[in-house]
Amino acid sequence: MTASDGAYALRYAYRTESFKGEHFHGYASDCHDRWPIDYYTWVIVQDGVPYVFDAGFTREEAERRGARTYLGSPVELLEKLGFAPADVPVLVLSHLHYDHTGHLSCYPNARIFVQASELEFWQGPYSRRGAYVHLRPHEDLLALRKLVDEGRVELLEGDAEIAPGITVHRVGGHTAGTQVMRVETAEGPLVLASDASHFYANFEEDRPYGAVHQLDLMYAAFDILFELAGEEGVIVPGHDPRVPERHQPLSDDPRIIRLRVPRAEVS
Repeated sequence: MTASDGAYALRYAYRTESFKGEHFHGYASDCHDRWPIDYYTWVIVQDGVPYVFDAGFTREEAERRGARTYLGSPVELLEKLGFAPADVPVLVLSHLHYDHTGHLSCYPNARIFVQASELEFWQGPYSRRGAYVHLRPHEDLLALRKLVDEGRVELLEGDAEIAPGITVHRVGGHTAGTQVMRVETAEGPLVLASDASHFYANFEEDRPYGAVHQLDLMYAAFDILFELAGEEGVIVPGHDPRVPERHQPLSDDPRIIRLRVPRAEVS
């Protein structure tokens, strides 16, 4: 099949041994209320061209870290939509945590967009200290640095248009240069939050995620998400297992979810 124009979430992995204490700022780290997490990347198809938002992590990374069930790489799911990685002209990285930076070498023709402040932080000394180390994608950063040297990376200094009707917006908060994506549709804006809001509970209940680079900017990011969506739009969080409930998994492959505006009512 070749996917029709629209936006798709690719659910490539999940983790059930995951707890509220990990995921919400202010909860005790030993809080053992179970809170599963899913892992997604996104594809926006426009005039038959696939634009990719985030690169996920590899099967090898899942095995190394453990406790993650791998459903199929984002590249495999892209091919299920009818596109080869070489068809992708643009890969946008929301930020540079390990679960968003895998498979960089799989997109040979893609120009990569990342915030300059994000790359600067992860190449700096503080990214090798404390809790940052667990999230730092060591090998992926080397690969990204090589792509920078080859001239294939666009280092952004704030908001930018990636393609007609597709824009990125720097929000920070979760990391130094986290960016989100806004897609214009005939029905209204679709805002892909990635890790500016991991779960619906983050932006709907004003509860920041547990991994915080700058707390005030994380709150401000929620405000920006609402502003970008407006009254007619939909915000899609980056890791919520409920995304398939609010949108439309494909009947022949439920790992691929077609994102809809307006959002369907949840029964």
